[in-house]
Amino acid sequence: MNRKTARLVRLDKKHVWHPFTQMREWEATDPLVIKRGSGSYLIDTEGRRYLDGVSSLWVNVHGHRKRELDRAIRDQLGRIAHSTLLGLANVPSVELAQRLVEVAPKGLTKVFYSDNGSTAVEIALKMAFQYWEETGKPGKKRFVSFTGAYHGDTFGSMSVGEIDIFVKKYRPLLFRPFRAPYPYCYRCPVKSGKAFPDCKTACLNAFEEVLKKRHKEIAACIIEPLLQGAAGMVVSPPGFLKEVRRLTRKYGVLLIADEVATGFGRTGRMFACEAEKVAPDFLCLAKGLTGGYLPLAATLTTDKVYKAFLGRYEEYKSFFHGHTYTGNPLACAAAIANLDIFEKEKVLQKLAPKIKIFNELLEKFEELPHVGEVRQIGLVAGIELVKDKGTKKAYPAGERAGYRACLRARDYGVILRPLGDVVVIMPPLSATGEEIKKIVEAAYQGIRDVTEGCS
Repeated sequence: MNRKTARLVRLDKKHVWHPFTQMREWEATDPLVIKRGSGSYLIDTEGRRYLDGVSSLWVNVHGHRKRELDRAIRDQLGRIAHSTLLGLANVPSVELAQRLVEVAPKGLTKVFYSDNGSTAVEIALKMAFQYWEETGKPGKKRFVSFTGAYHGDTFGSMSVGEIDIFVKKYRPLLFRPFRAPYPYCYRCPVKSGKAFPDCKTACLNAFEEVLKKRHKEIAACIIEPLLQGAAGMVVSPPGFLKEVRRLTRKYGVLLIADEVATGFGRTGRMFACEAEKVAPDFLCLAKGLTGGYLPLAATLTTDKVYKAFLGRYEEYKSFFHGHTYTGNPLACAAAIANLDIFEKEKVLQKLAPKIKIFNELLEKFEELPHVGEVRQIGLVAGIELVKDKGTKKAYPAGERAGYRACLRARDYGVILRPLGDVVVIMPPLSATGEEIKKIVEAAYQGIRDVTEGCS
């Protein structure tokens, strides 16, 4: 470790509190300090290059130092870095709103900006709640979400989440949603005794029972379409999302699609909802919105919802919510450039062969004795590690199998990050076939070395 790196590591341990990190453990390690990025690579202060196998926490879309994104931010900086949307408009936020409406599922015509996925969800929850208040149905004030859900770390988004390690300690401060089973088929939440498709998605019956009994109380259902991220990259069976949309319409419940992780090409389409031709009442976007460059989020909704908030000033129907950096011009300029790249470089059209390569490369993980299931959609994969493949018995938490496998992958030149004992692979959409191959191979070797004791 050179002198500069040693100094940065020392200062980091002295002052920086890292997210989702046991800092006692962190203080006992020598972390990588990233200095630069180039394409699919991260470069540390020692000059070592690593493939960014998780897109810098699922946000990077076109690679690091993408010329068009760099230029868009520099050009906007030459005009203005920030002005408020409270009482004013700004050019990039207006132009971006139009572009988002053009690419979003049909019917989403209004854009409310914020700065991260949690706030995008928080806004949708508040809008849904107030919508029913303003339309004369104040009894519809509860929500229904799914087992394994993760929607963020603010109090509202935690309330509709479920994963205990994220929310358990805060439950006394949270509201309680109704809960329906998400089709985590490897570990069936309804114990139907049948595997998909023979179960005919039994969890949908449980979901409908909740709506049938409680729809007069429910403002909205919130779902991660096609893919539950933090639950371990759980991919829902074909048709599940479409049926959720049908049932919410049937029982008069609004639908919030949390596409913070799935938006902007991750599943092979611009938005996951497109796969089953679903148009939600709210669409929550963040992460890849700016190509992974700057924090920006957007909550899209319909004219029907928007009009419920219109009235005389003294009626106080306005949506009293906002953020200092709402519609930040620099971030909006980056987002516009991001959409330009999708269009000009035909990013979505070029994904199919990469997804095919990715899918084929993942097949060999099935042979590993401690890989329980490989889940894949688009350029996203979750590889679930288990202590016993036959019984699906999980590793004890203290063994840190997923963490150690990802740490080992660094020795092969790839940065990965697990979700518990699920090793996540999510390369930038711009990654080449060779880069994808190297990322997958590093994951394979890391898992094999750790779970089979290979050197």
